[in-house]
Amino acid sequence: MGFKEIAVEELNFNPFTKIGTEWMLITAGDEKNFNTMTASWGGMGIMWNKKVITAYIRPQRYTKEFVDANELFTVSFYDKEYRKALNICGTKSGRDCDKVKEAGLTPCFIDGTTAFEEANMIFVLRKLYSDPMPAENFLDKEIDQKCYPNKDYHTMYVSEIVKVLVADC
Repeated sequence: MGFKEIAVEELNFNPFTKIGTEWMLITAGDEKNFNTMTASWGGMGIMWNKKVITAYIRPQRYTKEFVDANELFTVSFYDKEYRKALNICGTKSGRDCDKVKEAGLTPCFIDGTTAFEEANMIFVLRKLYSDPMPAENFLDKEIDQKCYPNKDYHTMYVSEIVKVLVADC
């Protein structure tokens, strides 16, 4: 499947559904070495007068090493038929297996970073800011107790949308 670039202003979707219900893949690395993970937490909006996506990654996730080591990474979305593939990418570690192969995904390389040909939408992102989320910053202590029983707090990445690609059917 090919892709065409569109302006971010052309997007027309509900980010709560896209991220929270349909899920997304966060992918980083290059043709030599990359990893991906499924995520259902994140946001889209304006920050510092830039169009951004905010992604959150726990410290034990292998993909975090790739996001930290590279300036660019991708966030991509998929049709319902790829739900099983996204589940594999969210439950298996690239440290232990070739989950991309197991999920049946085909890597494609864009601007020195990685995404997958099966995506229906790809955002190429440039990191602007990252920050670990410390326990003491939770004003609602129930979130800390409920979402972080292992104290494995996410790192937040605010990233500028550099390019939006959509499937060119």
